[in-house]
Amino acid sequence: MLIRFGFDIEFDLPALTPMLLVLNLHHSRNASVRRPENLHVEPFVPITHYSDVFGNLCGRLTAPAGRFRLLNDAVVEDSGLPDERDLNAYQHPVEELPNDALQFLLPSRYCEVDLMKDQAWELFSKTRPGMDRVQAVCDHVHGHITFGYPTALATRTAAQASQQRQGVCRDFTHLAVTFCRALNIPARYATGYLGDIGVPADAAPMDFSAWFEVYLGGRWWTFDARHNRRRIGRVLMARGRDAADVALTTAFGVANLRKFFVRSDEVYTT
Repeated sequence: MLIRFGFDIEFDLPALTPMLLVLNLHHSRNASVRRPENLHVEPFVPITHYSDVFGNLCGRLTAPAGRFRLLNDAVVEDSGLPDERDLNAYQHPVEELPNDALQFLLPSRYCEVDLMKDQAWELFSKTRPGMDRVQAVCDHVHGHITFGYPTALATRTAAQASQQRQGVCRDFTHLAVTFCRALNIPARYATGYLGDIGVPADAAPMDFSAWFEVYLGGRWWTFDARHNRRRIGRVLMARGRDAADVALTTAFGVANLRKFFVRSDEVYTT
């Protein structure tokens, strides 16, 4: 299947404002691109690209005062298959984990592993290690938090989400990631596009989505505590320890959001 994705985001900037962007496709998706991204800004300013420590493609620019618009539009090919699973994928002992997975066991800005370790083992110690344990985490988080955009809070941590029992997809993801790390399962945060492909259409305007990946059986697997089902058509943009590592835009100054449109739709050809 073909998926068309992109965005139209507009800010009102009171003054000249340096910005960082994490709005490009992840390099793991490069081979699937059928129409290249066309990331551009209005008014035009040059964008300098670099790779961060997680391998994400990032941009930096200095936006002029006034109306400032970011746009992108592209098409990728997708298998049309749901998130992969292997129920026999085993949980590695910590001493056997590859070095680059170890950082995804540690506490991070929004994931207080040290504060939630006792709760994690109380809730999940009797589950079967591996895929079953991660699914038990997703089941708990999905049933524990009530989704709602009015409850979104940029500073909410996993522990706070657990206490407040409300939030958006990043809160579901942070709590699930924190529980997994507390259970010695490497877990990393992922962000990108997830359109209503293979599921009933959601009447709410589309947003970027957050999910997570765990390291089991020698590879990374995708899980989604917000939707708690295997989905079709994820288009990855970035990975990190939590949302702080993959902020879509970071403005070093005041940036008033005026427009926010995101799309990710199956494209039908004849």
